[in-house]
Amino acid sequence: MPAKILVVDDEPAIRRLLRNTLVRAGYSVIEAPNAQEALRQTAIEHPNAVLLDLGLPDRDGLGLIPSLRKQGDAVVLVVSARDAVEEKVSALDLGADDFVSKPFDTEELLARLRVALRHQTASEATPKVVRRGDIVIDLDRRIVRRGADDIHLTRKEHDVLAVLAQHAGRVVTHQRMLSAAWGGDEDPRIEYLRIVVRNLRQKLESPGPVGSVIANELGVGYRLRADAEPADSAKP
Repeated sequence: MPAKILVVDDEPAIRRLLRNTLVRAGYSVIEAPNAQEALRQTAIEHPNAVLLDLGLPDRDGLGLIPSLRKQGDAVVLVVSARDAVEEKVSALDLGADDFVSKPFDTEELLARLRVALRHQTASEATPKVVRRGDIVIDLDRRIVRRGADDIHLTRKEHDVLAVLAQHAGRVVTHQRMLSAAWGGDEDPRIEYLRIVVRNLRQKLESPGPVGSVIANELGVGYRLRADAEPADSAKP
């Protein structure tokens, strides 16, 4: 059965574009023009993923994210013209899986959707080993290898890498990584996180212009690049 995608947007032209794009990609599509209909369709249809606009006529889309989460385990991808850093961080902290800014490239949106759906399936299977190219991250045994070589990580480096690996291909906010690595007993600062990420890149990346294993989402957080994802050379 094809994955079922709920498109929530008050603009008919955007819904039509997304429907055509998703149907061509082999998905089944449901539409909702507002928050009330989105919740009704979620309860009836149990979609695998929701593409959610934030500017809805009857309710702010940010406030809808927790309600969608309570109704099921659908992946939530925010697709919105509201692309301020604060909006992205709020959406991710409220439970969104990813954020795609309008205007969007349809191929990029489909790629983000595939990553999120794969992660949903992998979460159900409770994966213990994550692979990215020749890098293997064993979450249970806290072992990281590149090829046949073990990579020594400090406790903080492993804690940060583990939360990125558990959400491979998706953005993890700064605050979520700080909480995972430092917990509530310390006063972590984002500068500490940047140092840890810089050290991880030095240890994980092979020599040569291969781009960054860990992508920077400016002002929002970081993302462990999914396999086969094109890498750029930009690093913060």
